[in-house]
Amino acid sequence: MMIDKIRKEIDQVDHEIVRDIAHRQELVSEMAKIKISKNVPVHDEKRTREVLEAVFNRAVEYKIDPVSVQKIFEVLIEMSEERQREHSGEGNLP
Repeated sequence: MMIDKIRKEIDQVDHEIVRDIAHRQELVSEMAKIKISKNVPVHDEKRTREVLEAVFNRAVEYKIDPVSVQKIFEVLIEMSEERQREHSGEGNLP
């Protein structure tokens, strides 16, 4: 019984993670509009480094594998940049 209860909680957390990723993508769409209007490039190396460093440090604080957390955020950043390119007509999203 305990395993089922924990699995149910994990399922709920997974749902929240997907919801939060969707919310992040909505914010990225708003960012894309601003970047397009100001003719700012999609990729920002400085910002990417800041995000990856911040999540690495946060993972260390939470005592979880920081390298794996960085890999997850590298994927999120790739998704974000692809979403931004799509708004400018350069992306590959359907």
